[in-house]
Amino acid sequence: MNANYGFNATLTARPGMGGQLVDLLLTGLNEGSPGASEHCLVYLVSRSASDPDVVHVTEGWTSEADHHRIFAGEAAQAIVAQVDGLLAKESEYTDYVPVRGKAAY
Repeated sequence: MNANYGFNATLTARPGMGGQLVDLLLTGLNEGSPGASEHCLVYLVSRSASDPDVVHVTEGWTSEADHHRIFAGEAAQAIVAQVDGLLAKESEYTDYVPVRGKAAY
């Protein structure tokens, strides 16, 4: 399968809440959560090296439609609602069309 749609998100947690935000975002990989979907091919959570309250999420999906369908579901919306409560400001998103790359953990 190829990733045909993706995005980067930069989320800024309220002061001192970066670790909690990372932990919450990583639940997106749990069984039944969006990142565990067969349509989610890349789900990478990173922290800023200079500000531990800034968190970056990179996602790659089989299609934009698959992403929107999965994120409309209950599991994704529950995570989104919890994330919103941890944020200091609105998140920044950049969408893209993946070309090629590698992710291995």
